[in-house]
Amino acid sequence: MAYMKQSKVEKWNYLDYPIHTISSRPKEDELLSKPAILLIHGFGASTDHWRFNIPTLSNDYEVHAFDLIGFGKSAKPSNLAYGGNLWKDQAINYIKEKIRKPTILVGNSLGGYAALAAAAALGEMSAGVVLLNAAGYFSDEKSKTKTGIATVRDTVAGIFLKNVVLQRLIFENMRKPSAIRRTLNQVYINKTNVDDDLIESIRKPSLDKGAFDVFKSVFNPSGPQGEPLDSLFKKLKVPLLLLWGNKDPWMNTPKKRQSYSKYVPPLTSEVILDAGHCPHDEIPDQVNRHILEWIKKL
Repeated sequence: MAYMKQSKVEKWNYLDYPIHTISSRPKEDELLSKPAILLIHGFGASTDHWRFNIPTLSNDYEVHAFDLIGFGKSAKPSNLAYGGNLWKDQAINYIKEKIRKPTILVGNSLGGYAALAAAAALGEMSAGVVLLNAAGYFSDEKSKTKTGIATVRDTVAGIFLKNVVLQRLIFENMRKPSAIRRTLNQVYINKTNVDDDLIESIRKPSLDKGAFDVFKSVFNPSGPQGEPLDSLFKKLKVPLLLLWGNKDPWMNTPKKRQSYSKYVPPLTSEVILDAGHCPHDEIPDQVNRHILEWIKKL
């Protein structure tokens, strides 16, 4: 990836496991009064998914990104409960140990959940949050699953957990280059950036030892889901920017958007973009511009 030439690549330990991190900053030393930026990728992705954002954002700010534990070039241990709380704590620890200054957390999909949860817990070490089609659920969504739907969910979970052959078949199919491309084409409206580099950045980590165990943990329907979004919004004390890819078939449903409108805190700005689930990679110029304009107003 071209952006790597200007970035510092390091290993950082989280829970005694090696984590792949990169950072980049402007040449001029005028960063004391500026917040840092931490970019957190989504499921199956890595720091490479910020390939078109890091070079631009780091012209003005100190920018960091890491591979969530279980993904990318980071360790993939089989003894962890993968979920929002684990990745939230990873972000909190990284900011306190490596960045050590107020930080704007930017996250896509499950990385958006981790960014929000971390920011809600960081207090003065958080300077703001940017969510790009974030994953997560609201309390009222959860409460509606306590009847028949809960029974169906538990049944599916039981089948999934007991059938290792089924788990393996799903995993092997998902990591085929053709399957990765097909999935990306479903959630990218402009498919220009669905290129070989992106597909390889997703496929290669799935070949690592431990990748299958991570998949099983994440896709376990009864696994850890973290705190509801509305609860996190109540705790959030910093400005929030919502950048919505309006044609995302996964997160940008009318029902989900209604819940956001109901629960987001007062210090919230929202921008609707003509894009899918990953607007930061699909239309990076627009996303970079909106983030930078928003930060200048803080």
